[in-house]
Amino acid sequence: MVLARSLQRLAVGVLLVAALGVFSGCVYLVIGSLGVVGGYVVSPDTVEGTTDHDFESAWNAASEVCNIMGRVYKENDKEGNLEALINGSRVTIKILELSRDRIRVKARRSFFPSISTAQDVYVKIINQLKG
Repeated sequence: MVLARSLQRLAVGVLLVAALGVFSGCVYLVIGSLGVVGGYVVSPDTVEGTTDHDFESAWNAASEVCNIMGRVYKENDKEGNLEALINGSRVTIKILELSRDRIRVKARRSFFPSISTAQDVYVKIINQLKG
């Protein structure tokens, strides 16, 4: 009886700690476990990663993927911003020119994050660059 109560308290404690981690607003850092090829999740709606390809190649791959998957409604290649509507989610892609180009994909459906769409777009951009 005492052992069962202790296990129950332990389970509740573990669940509370897990809930605090999920809802605390901490930056997520999940490397490779969500099927993100070489990228990592930095928030509930954003996937980010780097590539050895130049800015122009990354921009062309992102633009092509977005045009295939949905409808691009805003492009600014000078700043590296691209916005599209994909699977009912508003997707924002930011390509930062550094020593290794950084690609950031953010997806939201209404007010809610859509990490699966962000991951899908990110993986397709990286695969387009490799192919």
